[in-house]
Amino acid sequence: MNNVKNIDFIIAFGENLRRIRVSKKISQETLAYSADIPISQVGRIERGEINTTISSVYAISKALDLEITELFSFDK
Repeated sequence: MNNVKNIDFIIAFGENLRRIRVSKKISQETLAYSADIPISQVGRIERGEINTTISSVYAISKALDLEITELFSFDK
């Protein structure tokens, strides 16, 4: 299985997450607390350093009070 990690997609996801979080005026710390994930993980996701889990994406969507699909609404 070659090319399982699509780095461009992971980076675009993180950039979109940051854009949404900032537009809602929510800090990384508040998002991490609400999603029950480490603050360092939020930063790594936003910088495209990690390929996050489905569970984390679900928790983030709930913490941001949006449909999970909105986190994937970007061009890549």
